[in-house]
Amino acid sequence: MTTPSPTAERRPGFALSGAALCVLAALLIGFAANLTVVGHLQHARDQRTAYDDLREQLALGTAPVGQQTFDGKQLALGAPVALLRIPALGLREVVAEGTTSEVLMSGPGHRRDTPLPGQEGTATIMGRQWGYGSPFVDVHRLPVGARIEVTTGQGEAVYEVEGVRRPGRPLRPAPLPGSGQGRLVLTTASGGAYTPGDIVHVDAKLVSTVQPSPPRPLRPGWITAAEKPLAGDQSAWLAVFLSAQGLLLAALLTVAAHRGWGARQTWVAAVPVLLALGVLVSGQLTRLLPNLL
Repeated sequence: MTTPSPTAERRPGFALSGAALCVLAALLIGFAANLTVVGHLQHARDQRTAYDDLREQLALGTAPVGQQTFDGKQLALGAPVALLRIPALGLREVVAEGTTSEVLMSGPGHRRDTPLPGQEGTATIMGRQWGYGSPFVDVHRLPVGARIEVTTGQGEAVYEVEGVRRPGRPLRPAPLPGSGQGRLVLTTASGGAYTPGDIVHVDAKLVSTVQPSPPRPLRPGWITAAEKPLAGDQSAWLAVFLSAQGLLLAALLTVAAHRGWGARQTWVAAVPVLLALGVLVSGQLTRLLPNLL
């Protein structure tokens, strides 16, 4: 009777260990890529697309001027609503509707329960500090009096910075209804690189003519938890689960191919697939992280 060799008995364990190492390596590389090179490339691509869309809407007169589209439908998350320019920082970014982690991967987002820039009241725009283009990494350096320009479907609004507000400092009085005054708040994270500690706000006052404010069905505070500062998007779990299954299957196939096909051929074919799936899974996992990261 032939006794199975110890190597043969250990093969199932080796297969699982090999697959686990493949998954871990793909996720670590994917995370690093998403928060640096790949994330910045995605941000640049999304900005180009959003700029073209917004420019076309401005030319056609269909750009949003409130919480609804020109035909009365609720604005979709991620829809371009404004062009933000800060000359002192050399910043030009298209602002999208919504402030979830996924929306802020493409650039700054307009908090949906606030008026659009240029209108009466306090408009809020949130942006990432470091990841995905790091559009707001230097906003806390803006000096008092710095100019902020925002173009919407109602024209250009001009703001002047009043100051930087950190946690613990009192809020500036909000413009009263009917006062004809407007303010803008730029919100991002504070702290070290990719380690958000708290929130920092830049307050600016409207110095151009206030624009009409259409009715806003979405009242202040009527936003989801995922749209608040430093919140993650828990709806990403399903996408994480499905994409992780694909990565695990690819890792198991890689281990199996390594035995029957050979190391060199397997890695040449498998590495691009594993890296692509690792970037995909880690991108979905990034949605669970703070939206101002």
